[in-house]
Amino acid sequence: MPLHPAGPTQIFTFPDVAALSQGLDTYVAKLSAEAIHRHGKFTVAISGGSLPKQLAAVLKHNKSVDFSNWIVYFADERCVPLDHEDSNYLLAKTELFDYVNIPQENIHTIDPDLVSDPEEAAEDYISQLAKTFATKDSVRFPVFDLILLGVGPDGHTCSLFPGHALLKEATNWCAYITDSPKPPSERITLTFPVLNHAHHVAFVAAGAGKQDMLHQLLDTPGHLPAQMVKPVTGTLSWFVDDAAAAKITSTTHKGLERL
Repeated sequence: MPLHPAGPTQIFTFPDVAALSQGLDTYVAKLSAEAIHRHGKFTVAISGGSLPKQLAAVLKHNKSVDFSNWIVYFADERCVPLDHEDSNYLLAKTELFDYVNIPQENIHTIDPDLVSDPEEAAEDYISQLAKTFATKDSVRFPVFDLILLGVGPDGHTCSLFPGHALLKEATNWCAYITDSPKPPSERITLTFPVLNHAHHVAFVAAGAGKQDMLHQLLDTPGHLPAQMVKPVTGTLSWFVDDAAAAKITSTTHKGLERL
């Protein structure tokens, strides 16, 4: 049974970042258990930015989670070596992977030998996805159990930026970008068809600096990248602290009570 039925966006608010991390732990642990019970694995895609720290704060100590059956991808990645300070993998490793028993072969990184060729790196990532989600010919799009996303001050998510041609990508599972308005300029990213075929998608945002953007994204119709995440049959949730939620006028739920 899914945590929430498919339908309207669910907005969960928390008094502070610590409570938000507790809510994320409850949510992710539940979805992980459901997926592993259903098909023996939990496929999850993780973004960078502040998300890995917020995700891992409580989750990395949760002994009830069967991390050995997690299969991890990155919603986007910078075309840099895996030990580079801009690497989303390094951030997730430092915050989460170093504390839990996800098999290394289940953590799908950008190929470090291809970081100088974003197009080849994206093609290789598609190949990795195909190995997890059957063959490209038999599966139109990967279906992740959960995709965890952040949102930028311009409304971007993953490496999908306002006004960029990649917003119209309709077939490729993973795409490359060489002109990111936010450095580093070369990246690979999952595309909207993949995001929108997930069973569950959750955005995470915290801090007063997100107030205006969250009000725009959640209360005003539009076509910013984060607003284009609309799961076809899955659920869409937002996890936000009270500081970020201060200007939201749409219906919200106190996460500690609902999760």
